[in-house]
Amino acid sequence: MPLGAFKAALMGTAGVVTGDVVLLSTTTASSDASIAITSGLTSTYGEYIFSFYNIHGSSDSPDNFGFQVNASGQSGYNETATSTFFRSIHAEDNSSAALAYVASQDRAQATSLIPLTQDNGADADQSCSGTLHLFNPSSTTYVTNFYSRFNTAIGNDMSYDTYVGGYINVTAAITNISFAFGTGNIDSGKIKMWGVK
Repeated sequence: MPLGAFKAALMGTAGVVTGDVVLLSTTTASSDASIAITSGLTSTYGEYIFSFYNIHGSSDSPDNFGFQVNASGQSGYNETATSTFFRSIHAEDNSSAALAYVASQDRAQATSLIPLTQDNGADADQSCSGTLHLFNPSSTTYVTNFYSRFNTAIGNDMSYDTYVGGYINVTAAITNISFAFGTGNIDSGKIKMWGVK
């Protein structure tokens, strides 16, 4: 795939439509308990990229932003998943910095929300932004792999750079995806879904 087209698409350049990367939808949050995308996840694309812009929640840390999915014909956003989670942190006042694996945010054959962030802050200037990559969700042979990277301004004024990877452990097509905080609403922000051939 041409690197220029890929970079332009991920940066949200207006009017980007190429043969390789296509903007499929844009959703703007407004005090939503969750945001569900129920169309567009098809076999047309082998990869879907979700870009998140300044996702701001109503509940202060320790709150997590994450996702869950439905397989074809299912409901409830509770498919079995396994994931791993690690983060780097740095405090605004330079009092602490670290890199750590965070076992408490992992999922092992779980059906709950899959965290992409940790300890989101709800101050007026705090939000999280990042990307989630979902691979070949229409496969009925293989599990659906995913990975993400987010940066979050957390409740106690630190930057968390989080990395999550895992798989949805079902061999059925994934057709719906939902995003939510563990508690509270998604007060504002934007989610773009891209298809990558």
